[in-house]
Amino acid sequence: MASPDAPLIVSPVGADTDLRAALEDLKMGRHLSARDLLARTGPNWALRTTRSQLLAAGAGEPGVFKTWRDEEPNNRDAAMMWGRVLTRAALAAYHSNQSQQVVARAAGLARQALYQARVLWPACPVPWVDLLKLTQLPFAPHHFDPHAHERPMPWDALRDPAMHHRGPWPLLAEINKRHPGNREGHHRMREWFLNRSREPGAAMNYSCWLVAMGTLNPELQVMPLYALMDLYRRRHGDGQNGALTFWQTAQVRHYACKAYDDWFADIAPVEYPWQPLSDLSHLAHALVACGENERAAYVFRAMGPYVTPQPWQDINASLGRSADWRDEFLRIRASVLR
Repeated sequence: MASPDAPLIVSPVGADTDLRAALEDLKMGRHLSARDLLARTGPNWALRTTRSQLLAAGAGEPGVFKTWRDEEPNNRDAAMMWGRVLTRAALAAYHSNQSQQVVARAAGLARQALYQARVLWPACPVPWVDLLKLTQLPFAPHHFDPHAHERPMPWDALRDPAMHHRGPWPLLAEINKRHPGNREGHHRMREWFLNRSREPGAAMNYSCWLVAMGTLNPELQVMPLYALMDLYRRRHGDGQNGALTFWQTAQVRHYACKAYDDWFADIAPVEYPWQPLSDLSHLAHALVACGENERAAYVFRAMGPYVTPQPWQDINASLGRSADWRDEFLRIRASVLR
């Protein structure tokens, strides 16, 4: 349990010491710890999805996964991780304004690797998660679906009158088929609506629709808080036009309290170290911002000494409260816990 003066550790890993050790080895160019960690994780799809995402993001040299893939071409974990690394490279090429040819080649290599990983372990949702992630690139989304030609048309429409927005629904369906309510899969869908949909508010509508329909994964109750943060960045990223009051609305309070009551309140304290730290950070921020300090105190205690930069970093920058967002976070945490 965190005290008001607990040291601060900025990391998305949280208390997962096994994952932390594997990341340290990757930074040194060694993949054996990651290999063993994923082997032990096995078909625990929630943990496998999270750990593989953080391993791909935290590797000091992505080529370490290519070495592993070359050494064990039929290892399903090596294939999955190589697909993850290539997916990140394709998105990075796009966001750094590389030429369309470079982005297209990177996307093609990622898609090929993910198709191979899918064949090696058909039950694993992770390759489908990254295929959904690739749809954020400026190409027709159905090109990342190996079964697109077999599906009924229109490919991007959902047969649900409550959700009219078009999107890469077949890829999300493949993820849910393998792991119903997969957290990362639904976040990638939210990001697609945020970045690719031409309909304003689609990401927020999707997030609200998801929690209203009764998701199989209680973690997804936090999804509207991410969508609200997206709206804040677009409307008030410069701290102007009602930035301070944005988080004090009935809508924020509704979704913050709903996430607390329907997800966090049911978690046994012994399971706190395994919760997504980013979810805890977003929930703690929203509860504090809308005045729910008593609930927020329990979330801060569950976080312990760990925190993710977001949403605190962007909020702090937009409001100009201090030069370092960590100072403001420590002030808020101490105020709530005392």
